[in-house]
Amino acid sequence: MNRRQILRVLGGGTIVAAVAPMAACSSDMPAEAVAAWVPAPFNGDLRRYVLSHAILAPHSHNLQSWIVDLSEPDTIVLHLDLTRLLPQTDPFGRQMVMSQGTFVELLDMAAREQGHRADVEVFPAGEFDASGPDSRPTARIRLVQDDTVRPDPLFAHIFNRRTNREAYEATPPSATAMERIRGATAGLPIATGFTDPANSAQLQAHRQIAKDAWKIEVTTPRTLLESYRLMRVGPTEIAEHRDGISNNEPMLRALSGLGLFDRSQAPDPDSYAVKSQLDDFNSKMDATPGFYWMVTKDNTRSTQFMAGRAYVRAQLAATATGLSMQPLQQALQEYPEQKGPFNAMRDLLGLRQPSHTIQMWTRLGKGPIIGPAPRRGVDAHVQRT
Repeated sequence: MNRRQILRVLGGGTIVAAVAPMAACSSDMPAEAVAAWVPAPFNGDLRRYVLSHAILAPHSHNLQSWIVDLSEPDTIVLHLDLTRLLPQTDPFGRQMVMSQGTFVELLDMAAREQGHRADVEVFPAGEFDASGPDSRPTARIRLVQDDTVRPDPLFAHIFNRRTNREAYEATPPSATAMERIRGATAGLPIATGFTDPANSAQLQAHRQIAKDAWKIEVTTPRTLLESYRLMRVGPTEIAEHRDGISNNEPMLRALSGLGLFDRSQAPDPDSYAVKSQLDDFNSKMDATPGFYWMVTKDNTRSTQFMAGRAYVRAQLAATATGLSMQPLQQALQEYPEQKGPFNAMRDLLGLRQPSHTIQMWTRLGKGPIIGPAPRRGVDAHVQRT
């Protein structure tokens, strides 16, 4: 909807009448959509216990593309749900594979809490090829009792982890916090980096690439519509789907209810809807005090998987220090329109080897307290036989 349409609706009083009853409505998530974030005591079912933690892992667009086969005792075979992909913005499935890794990392932490070792075989039937995911499993996990395993301190922060897209405070991350985040991924096949809070030119370069990449994504119809189709507006849709991009704000609920928010058509790049998104994003980038990234030496599927394990550890470590992260994957995505920001990021980080890959790039700073994103619950991820 463009500005003229909004003014026309405002002039007629329609939107005011629609929003007025919603003014006192809560913008919180429906209770059933976030029930998975309430810790449950261990009831003796180890696999269900570890899965109840694994499903809280971060996932691109909150798709939750996890399917588990429990047909073998003491074993979990993980598959990527091929009905839950992002073919426009993640055409080769790199982000999908990373999200498989985030799942397994939280599963491993939960197993340790119960004195078990998670023996993980990555891609037991072979890796997907470069073109995209297929039906082969991404991991086979065997849970083995082991008195020598020790709990992971990051486990304590699983239920507080958030992907925070709000504005961050201006205070830059401390050296102590950055070192803690770096230490959380020690031993994994990644190199990490942080912007220097004192280097304003470096910060501005990161901010500008993020802005450029976001503009491309929201002004390219097919990529914007991919997000629109995963948008859940209002408590009814959010509770029904418990995935995707949730928006429970009264204004958007009113627009959607009046049929003025069409998720089947991309708005004009010059429309108020697009310009307001860009203005909001750009203002948040301008205030962002720090950025964090992860680079790998290659881009195999196994490396992508391990990068996912590393990322959730970094985010949990950030949570432990009171900091927030928001992935800025737009400039890392491999669709043609993002070639400029994609190459700009590589140049900014000084990557010369073609095989070297930026697997993750995030904002980093202190964000406001927010609630959790919806989750579908364990049963939704168990393969039916």
